[in-house]
Amino acid sequence: MHEMGIVFHIAKTLDELALKNHLTKIGSVTLDVGEVSGIMTDYFTDCWNYFRGRHPILKDSELKIETIPALTWCDNCKNTYPTVKYGRECPYCHSGETWLLRGNECVIKEIEAEGGDDEEEQEEQILANQ
Repeated sequence: MHEMGIVFHIAKTLDELALKNHLTKIGSVTLDVGEVSGIMTDYFTDCWNYFRGRHPILKDSELKIETIPALTWCDNCKNTYPTVKYGRECPYCHSGETWLLRGNECVIKEIEAEGGDDEEEQEEQILANQ
């Protein structure tokens, strides 16, 4: 189970972001998780809930997971197709000269937080382009 390691890495990133931007509380974190990333969202959510209980800035945070469909590119016929439905072989030309275009990522998409440089407890949205 690699989910705990990913949660740990995300929490470390959020800590650094909070420190840099003077954030006092993180209300929610939205992740883009690829369909074939290997991340089990139920396990991931369990790890998140365990970790946030031991991490003050995340204590009341909500985790939102958005699934990114896997898409494969065929170098032979230059088409894309849904990876999960067809696998590695291109359904158009039956070539094996294919590669995963998207669907294996895990990216922080959005963070809703309180605090900030103005020292007021206003809710902000911070886009983390990582």
